[in-house]
Amino acid sequence: MPEHVHLPRPLILLRTLTWNLAESAGLPLAALALGAWLGGRDAGLLAGLAATWAIAAIRKVATGSVPSLLKILAIELTVQTALVIATGQLWIFLLHFPLANVCLAIMFARSAGGPDPLLAQLAEEVVGLRRPATHSPGLLRFFQQGTWLWASIFLLLAAIMTILLAAAPIPAFLLGSAVATAALIVAGAGVSILWLRQVLHTSGLAVRFA
Repeated sequence: MPEHVHLPRPLILLRTLTWNLAESAGLPLAALALGAWLGGRDAGLLAGLAATWAIAAIRKVATGSVPSLLKILAIELTVQTALVIATGQLWIFLLHFPLANVCLAIMFARSAGGPDPLLAQLAEEVVGLRRPATHSPGLLRFFQQGTWLWASIFLLLAAIMTILLAAAPIPAFLLGSAVATAALIVAGAGVSILWLRQVLHTSGLAVRFA
């Protein structure tokens, strides 16, 4: 009998992905927009920061741990918000976008050669993937090389955002950053899924929904 890679059932997987997107981006951005509408720029920044830390605290109480990306987001937002309020310069906050991608690239690259690459950790945290109990060299190699792929994607995003921040007005920067992020994330996800499917086939592993 082949070993299995376990995934949640499709509806549970969709719910997990939706919640992870909401807690990492949707809820903080909604709090930022509401705060800015009610009390101005600084109030919006503080509201987004408070929402991020509240989500991290709830995660810690409910599950005993906080996802790595949420930790980075909370720390970066704290530093960026403090600098913006202290200096009054909005462009400092916008540095969060390329800086966050540089940090992600470093995190992915640092873990890529180890026994527990970041892509494997995120696959477990974000989509609930569970690797087989028996060590699979092919699957580990996929997660290591896939981690390098995502490090490259985030580094490319950081370069694109830095160029846009230096050369374009703020509306064009925000639009260009959103388009570039969506395009590269979708492309990276598509490549990763097809790549994983091929690795599972060549490694003799089957997918089981649980």
